[in-house]
Amino acid sequence: MAKRWGNQLKSWFANHTDLPSDVVLDLPRITMIGQLHIYIENHRGVLAFSNTELRLSLETGQLLIHGQHFVLKTILPEEILLEGTIKKVEFIESG
Repeated sequence: MAKRWGNQLKSWFANHTDLPSDVVLDLPRITMIGQLHIYIENHRGVLAFSNTELRLSLETGQLLIHGQHFVLKTILPEEILLEGTIKKVEFIESG
């Protein structure tokens, strides 16, 4: 109950201020350049990585990226730059 109320307050705050929603709501910021690069900020860690899949932990679940020839070009505590052929980006909500 308290968590839901807190999320509603954050949502209201994001809608009524000039602050970016990704900062206030603790959401990932994802930037894609075609199918070749994807830059993800504000993740909670790498759960799995192979040359065809990247799975990241998010505040509200997971982010799953499928493709081919994946290479992690940059990996920082809350930022990742993935290079390869990106076929699918999927959000998985925590249950």
